Amino acid sequence: MRLCTVLATAALAFMPLAVSAQQAPAAEALTAVAPGKFAGMIEAKVTLVVESIDKATRGVVLKDAKGDQIKIVAGDEVKNFDQIKVGDNVIATYTQGLVITLKKGGGALRERIDSGETASAAKGEKPAGYEVKEVTFVADVQQVDRKNQTVTLRGATRTVRLKIKDPEQLKLIKKGDQVEGVYAEAVAVSVVPAPAKGKK
Repeated sequence: MRLCTVLATAALAFMPLAVSAQQAPAAEALTAVAPGKFAGMIEAKVTLVVESIDKATRGVVLKDAKGDQIKIVAGDEVKNFDQIKVGDNVIATYTQGLVITLKKGGGALRERIDSGETASAAKGEKPAGYEVKEVTFVADVQQVDRKNQTVTLRGATRTVRLKIKDPEQLKLIKKGDQVEGVYAEAVAVSVVPAPAKGKK
């Protein structure tokens, strides 16, 4: 239900999902893809059906595949709101990924660089859009917990703990080392017209 809520809100509100610098995918541990290089990713997709629309308040009720209903209010930033019809499908996809590379010895300045882009449907089209955010960073290794297979990283603005799946690769990481990484998050949403009656 939580994932559907997040994606549904993004789908109709087109509000930016917060990108947390140096944050690993929430449900995944990092896997070694090469000596000293680790990666993790989450990909999710949900389709919701428009159950009802209140044009006066811009309120929309969406239903997921389990029949659970979610009521949201589409803000003024939602272009072409009047194009949404009962029965339309709201399709949202979400991708979150992190890649880090170990830098032995450290010594570099901790830093964070944010970038991103957004786009939305043209006037008169069904609401649609995407948002991509990317953070490149350098962080210090503050702690290595071999028992729990985690490392604690201190970046320019926050400190996080990441799980490393490969214990042999974890042995390469020491307190005082640094990592360079790229964290990316993307949301794409679209409203698809309801199928014509008699068609699947």
